[in-house]
Amino acid sequence: MLRRLAHSIFVLLGLSVLVFFIARVMPGDPARMSLGPRAPETVVQKFREELHLDKPIYVQYYYWLKGALQGDFGMSLFTKRDVADDIREFFPATLELIVFTGIIMSVFGILLGVASARYANRWPDNVVRVFSYLGICTPAYVFGILFLLLFGYILNILPTIGRISPILNYPRLVTGFLTIDSLLAGDFRVFWDALKHLIMPGLALALGPMAQEARITRSSMTENLQRDFIALERSQAIPERRIMSRYLMRISIIPTVSVLGLDFASQLGWAFLVELIFNWPGLSRYGINVMLHKDLNAIVAVIMIIGLMFLVVNIIVDVIVGGLDPRIRLGAERSK
Repeated sequence: MLRRLAHSIFVLLGLSVLVFFIARVMPGDPARMSLGPRAPETVVQKFREELHLDKPIYVQYYYWLKGALQGDFGMSLFTKRDVADDIREFFPATLELIVFTGIIMSVFGILLGVASARYANRWPDNVVRVFSYLGICTPAYVFGILFLLLFGYILNILPTIGRISPILNYPRLVTGFLTIDSLLAGDFRVFWDALKHLIMPGLALALGPMAQEARITRSSMTENLQRDFIALERSQAIPERRIMSRYLMRISIIPTVSVLGLDFASQLGWAFLVELIFNWPGLSRYGINVMLHKDLNAIVAVIMIIGLMFLVVNIIVDVIVGGLDPRIRLGAERSK
């Protein structure tokens, strides 16, 4: 684990170099875009000097890295605030949304895959397979629009925009998750309202990955059902339910866990359309806005957070997979 953490530091450093240089060579003048076309050239030039844009690109990177190591990512040209303050405001909203999405797609994806394998080539399997095909080929924003029309306007049973109803007050922020902070404050009305606001965007983001996890789980379990140890357990009259739950599922969900980790981390970068549809004040929507305004400091910070999320999730997946299959953990120990 220490070796993986050390490798992650070099990966983040390489990612920062790559993203910083790409952001700097994008067409457009950030200073001019921030001040507007009518700003005098002298004012624009002074602003370039404040942002170190008049210096060579490697000098600009030195100033950025020096500040980033101290938690200072510079000023956002889009919000006119410190990027670190923007991250602290917008990141918890997106993280709460993708955690809710991760719970849905992991629990129901695995359950659907197990049911499909248990009743292979029968009607439950066919239903799950059709659902999987539809979920994989349909973008998340399409589900978001359909849910918005059906549950928000036609049935009018779920709120359509934001994280909380305007008539309610935000609880005291502790974790940044409204559901958890409202529970800590003992305000169950706010908790229920925040949970209802999570349902539609969470489902819209979860259905595609959930369909993929169901297909992977079904394929893995169907393949492992042909293994010799399953035939041995059946020959000993062990109940089918026990074989599926105790002996088969543990080894079969290893590919699902690996893909699930990547799907979870990727939601941080791909949730922007759903956040736009539901007016969710999250980091993904913020990232798109700063890219459109060529906000260099904010662009680098957002992409670095997404890269950090991938690294953390990959380490967690390695730990989980090692726990599910000791052969992988022991193989890593022998290779030292």
